[in-house]
Amino acid sequence: MDSQRDLGSWREMAEHWRTVVVLAGGVLVGAVNIYLAASLLPTAVEEIGGERLYAWTATAFLVAQVVATLSVARLLSVRGAIASYVIGFAVFAVGSLLCAASPAMVVLLIGRGIQGLGAGLLTGLGFALIHSALPRPLWVLGSAVISAMFGIGNFVGPALGGLFAQFGSWRAAFVVLAAVAALIAALVPRALPAGERRAAQPVPVASLLLMLLAAAGVSVAGILDNPVLMTAALAAVVATFVAFVVSERLAHHRILPHATYQRRSPLRWVYLSIMLLASGVAVETFLPLFGQRLGGLVPVAAGFLGAALSFGWSASQILVSSARSQQLIRRLRVAGPLLMAGGFAVLGLLQIQDAPLPVVIAWLPILVLAGAGIGIAMPHLSVAAMTSVTDPDEGQKAAAAVAIVLTMSTALGAAIAGLLVNLGGASLPTSARYLLYGFAGIAAIGVLTASRVNKLTTASPPESPTPQPTPENTYRETENSR
Repeated sequence: MDSQRDLGSWREMAEHWRTVVVLAGGVLVGAVNIYLAASLLPTAVEEIGGERLYAWTATAFLVAQVVATLSVARLLSVRGAIASYVIGFAVFAVGSLLCAASPAMVVLLIGRGIQGLGAGLLTGLGFALIHSALPRPLWVLGSAVISAMFGIGNFVGPALGGLFAQFGSWRAAFVVLAAVAALIAALVPRALPAGERRAAQPVPVASLLLMLLAAAGVSVAGILDNPVLMTAALAAVVATFVAFVVSERLAHHRILPHATYQRRSPLRWVYLSIMLLASGVAVETFLPLFGQRLGGLVPVAAGFLGAALSFGWSASQILVSSARSQQLIRRLRVAGPLLMAGGFAVLGLLQIQDAPLPVVIAWLPILVLAGAGIGIAMPHLSVAAMTSVTDPDEGQKAAAAVAIVLTMSTALGAAIAGLLVNLGGASLPTSARYLLYGFAGIAAIGVLTASRVNKLTTASPPESPTPQPTPENTYRETENSR
């Protein structure tokens, strides 16, 4: 008989609504900002110029976001939860206002970098504080809500950006973002525990520099048009990641939890599974192009193709977050990448020039199902990360690392997507198939990593009063005794 998870209800979650608004709202403003800014930038460039720096607006945001996400653990140890969140919202608001007031592209780039710092802090804090701001029975539901914010941001951001751009009010959009950040920040003192302040954690300089080099390499690869140069850039990124892992294994102070590098720990496989799933979101960047050029859709209708993937991600997370059976949870972790791989593979078969309307309409439910592959697995993978260690500090670090993995995998996925599309050359149907088949293969690898998570994760309830010995429990006890 399946063991049952001690899981809270949505009614219990509602009792912590302020906490949920702060944790999820911080992630949401950052996610909305990415796609809103992408929709607004063409209009902004027409007014302030700076076309040559256009591509670097995303790079400035990404690199700053990675820096800030890696700084979350140190900020929490020094400032505590409330002050850390106020700092995050304040930095994001200042960056947004600077973007709104930009007289030239250089100033806009600085504003985007400051926004990235704020968004990185808010994203990292959102995942890190699930562990301490919510009761353990609400971790799955909390993870589902917070992770769903990425999908909602992908859906809402382009719509809002397009609306503001339509009326030529791109500056007002950034002012609205700042105002929303200020409103959520006002809830922070009553929403979060102050948190215990500790001595500042030493900065893992070598690991941090290697991660920044990897982020910069991904950004450069994403803006290159030459497939050979892009491949070389991605190879350099892979080499940097390998160096990062080696540095982390040998270091005393690390970015990722110590258990990530232990042979019997599921953490490394959890993070790999999250990375393989989240990277698939990059497909949606090109879906409106395929809808217009291959399916003959008008721009508004084509935009819904990209939104379909995010909708499937967000909606499915909420639906499966109440799963209690450990057997069902293990199946969902594996079914997620399998569903995503199957969806992309089928969609690749339907990429033809001048596709008939019924074929184009069929793209929509397939994309929703592919997005659902992310959603049904993500919250249970996030909680697997949090429950893979018993030390509270390591648990918080494990939760915060989910944000780091999501940030890097989204950026890496965008670079890989650009490479796959460029490989198709002048034939758009070929480019579309390369893109979809490529990410179907990446998702299929996720089936293997998720299976490994299941093998190493205990099947007994996390808070069982009399837990039975399991390989994972034995591992934890051994590590703790050391």
